[in-house]
Amino acid sequence: MRMAERLYRWWVVGVLIALAASLVGLADLETDPDPIRFRLMTYNIHHGEGMDGRVDLERIAEIIRREGADIVALQEVDRGVARTARRDLAGELAVLTGMTCLFSNNFQFQGGEYGNALLTRFPVREWRNQHYRMLREGEQRGLLEVELDVNGRRLLVLNTHLDFRPDDAERLSNVAEILARTKSSDADAVVVCGDFNSLPESPTHAAMKAAFQDAWEAAGVGDGFTYSSDRPVRRIDYVFHTPGLAPVRAWVPSSLASDHLPLIVEFRWLEGRAIRKD
Repeated sequence: MRMAERLYRWWVVGVLIALAASLVGLADLETDPDPIRFRLMTYNIHHGEGMDGRVDLERIAEIIRREGADIVALQEVDRGVARTARRDLAGELAVLTGMTCLFSNNFQFQGGEYGNALLTRFPVREWRNQHYRMLREGEQRGLLEVELDVNGRRLLVLNTHLDFRPDDAERLSNVAEILARTKSSDADAVVVCGDFNSLPESPTHAAMKAAFQDAWEAAGVGDGFTYSSDRPVRRIDYVFHTPGLAPVRAWVPSSLASDHLPLIVEFRWLEGRAIRKD
């Protein structure tokens, strides 16, 4: 083979390698996270117990991974509780999903703690847990408040699980505290999510709608029922938000890993929102 032919073949090989590398680079660009979009999930996990009576956190983690959630608000979470073998459920889910975990204790139960938790892929700026002023005896409820740095923007996520009683008195009292907290926030946007134990036509929902937008109403398709997971007939889990965000889509995947179904909302930051540098 003449030298010129050898050089030409090596040149062709070099071009093909460079082309393949560029295509890989384009693929990487296409799969890079969109800096103005993120996915938030709210999920009452029933201390990890599915409809088959088994506590199986891998099923919960698989849903989180499969749906690509960046922020996960969890309710009914055990830590050190006898019924779940003294396990740290939120901590285990953090390991299974590769996310940062924050747990908030609302009351002592079976020798351990019981409350809400949040998993996130974003840096945590600050967080706190506020116990509601309860009107009646029963389970202490709380509001987990987490401020995140979402690609340069400040997002305040409030995760809660409200009272289950038939009348709305306790829930409306809790909503008043939620509104007072969000009025003092200087975050770029606020999301309030969780198990509200109230239907869309309830006074509690109306009170939340007076200050926030219901993401399902804007971006969901269908009834949005989240309870119960085997026979969904009620929409009681919600994601509310302020105008700084626009819900792109919202959906409720099927699963029997808890007695509730998870609700996921994909958000987009609205154009023109300032990117904080502080």
